[in-house]
Amino acid sequence: MTWSWSERHIEEYHQQGYTVFAAILPPSLIADLRRACDEARTLARERSGPQTQRLQPVFQFAIDHAPFTAFTELPELVDALQRTLSPQHTYGHPDGLGVLLEPAELPWCTPWHRDWRDNVYGLDLDRWESDFRNVDLFNQLNCALYEDSSTWVVPGSHLRLDLPAEAARFPLRPIAGPQLDGLDGALRERLCRQYCESLPGAVPLHLAAGDFCLYRNTLWHIGTYVPYRRRATLHDFVDTPAFRDWRDEVGEAAKRARHDESQPG
Repeated sequence: MTWSWSERHIEEYHQQGYTVFAAILPPSLIADLRRACDEARTLARERSGPQTQRLQPVFQFAIDHAPFTAFTELPELVDALQRTLSPQHTYGHPDGLGVLLEPAELPWCTPWHRDWRDNVYGLDLDRWESDFRNVDLFNQLNCALYEDSSTWVVPGSHLRLDLPAEAARFPLRPIAGPQLDGLDGALRERLCRQYCESLPGAVPLHLAAGDFCLYRNTLWHIGTYVPYRRRATLHDFVDTPAFRDWRDEVGEAAKRARHDESQPG
C-alpha cells in the first residue's frame, strides 16, 4: 500500500472521531523504531514491573532517540496532520511522546473513559462539557509499529454527551474496570473482552504496522492488553496554543480543587 492523503481523512475525523493514515511510516523507520522500542520495553519493565503499559516520555530516558526524532519530523506525517487539522496542530513533543507496550505476564485493560472528564479528579465538568467539541483541544495519536487492535472506541461519541445506555452502564466516577485480581490469564482475557463489548456501539480499532491514528480523546475509548501479542505503539497528544492555554487554566484549577478538598476542616 502506498500512502496518500485525501479529504476523506477530514470527514472521518469529524464524523467518527478518528482517522487512520494507513502505511504512512516507511519500513526503514518502522525497523529503527522497533529497535528503539525494544530498549524502551526493557527499561519500562525494570522501572515499573512486568505489567507496565508504557514508557513516557521517551525523550527523558537513556534510549536511542534518533528514530523518535525522525518520527516527529517525518514530512509526510507533518503534512497529513496539518491538512486534517491545521498548521497550529503539532505532535512529537519532548514532554509527551511515549510508547505503549504489551504486559509481560497477564492480560488487563483500562476502564472505559473519556479523557479529562473521567480521569482528572477535580476537573470542572461544566467547563469540559462546554469545550469537548473544540477541535483545537483533546486530540491525540497512536502509531503502531506492530499490528495493534488494543484500542476500542465508540465512533461518533466525541460529538455528544453520554447516551442513556452509557450513563446507565457507568453511573459512578471513577469508572471501575473489570475485577481481575487472582484470576488466571485466560479468564482475565475473557473478562476484559466482555468489559470492552459492554459499552453499546464499541468497536476495536485495527492498526497495521506503520499506521497512524489521529483521534479525539473525548471519544469513549479503552485499551486492552495481552502478553502474547507484541505491542509497540507510539502515543502522544496533539498540541495547539489553545490547548496549552486550556491545560494551564483548567488543569491548574483542578489541582487547586484537589488541594482544597484534601485540607482538614
